[in-house]
Amino acid sequence: MKTKASSSSSEEAAAATDDDDDENGREKGQGVVSFRPCIDIHRGRVKQIVGSSLRDEKSVEEETPETNFETDKKSSEYASMYKRDNIYGGHAILLSKDEETKLAAIEATRAFPGGLQIGGGVTPETATEYLENGASHVIVTSYVFHDGKLDEMRLEKLLKTVGKKRLVLDLSCRRDKEDGNKYKVVTDRWQKWTDLVVDEETLEKLSEKCDEFLVHGVDVEGKKMGLDLDLVELLGKYCSIPVTYAGGARSIEDLELVKSYGRNRVDVTIGSALDCFGGSLKYADVINWHNEQRRRR
Repeated sequence: MKTKASSSSSEEAAAATDDDDDENGREKGQGVVSFRPCIDIHRGRVKQIVGSSLRDEKSVEEETPETNFETDKKSSEYASMYKRDNIYGGHAILLSKDEETKLAAIEATRAFPGGLQIGGGVTPETATEYLENGASHVIVTSYVFHDGKLDEMRLEKLLKTVGKKRLVLDLSCRRDKEDGNKYKVVTDRWQKWTDLVVDEETLEKLSEKCDEFLVHGVDVEGKKMGLDLDLVELLGKYCSIPVTYAGGARSIEDLELVKSYGRNRVDVTIGSALDCFGGSLKYADVINWHNEQRRRR
């Protein structure tokens, strides 16, 4: 594996997804890489967690994931910061199944209507509420899988509820060492393996069912151990729709690596490495890099 060691709201959201150009000033498929921000929420608080350390316990209170960062700063404050800097297409992720976390996610999308996607336990029943409260898209993984397989009927039900243009499929994956080191989608807080291989065939097929992909490199995510460049390269080679990679980015050099290995077609998320989440990489420098990509267009 190549790694680099290192309401009115709903109307605004709908408008933001109907244009040929996205809000980052990029025509889809035109090769301008974007920084995609994140707001990860656990037990109602903004945190940065090693995703693979999340485990389902009897109650949310018993969950003790490995936490890199935690703050009293509200989710809406981060959303307002992204809105101020005109950084669209980020994601607010619910990392726990409690009402406080749900409300914090909605608070974020209300602060930045049309600017953020919501993911984490999304179903057709909850998707509508999130979209009505300002989310541009809903991000879905676990709901469309059943017994380790892609459930086509569930996917179609979701499409009928939200429509292709409001759906992001999360294909977060890890290598299966027992099956030729293939990348396979993992669901349910990355605890359960599926048989879905992330490859050219899968990406081509599912690109017809959603507006974007979100892909965490689960083997490196949150561990500050560098990028999964093999995965970035695969996404850049085979994705025909917008795709965001998350996992291990911690420097401007890493952003350039994603740009290069992803063939100018893969956007990138940075979490724990940013100074606004307790890291050493300056958020302002990442924003400057993001804007510079547009000036070079």
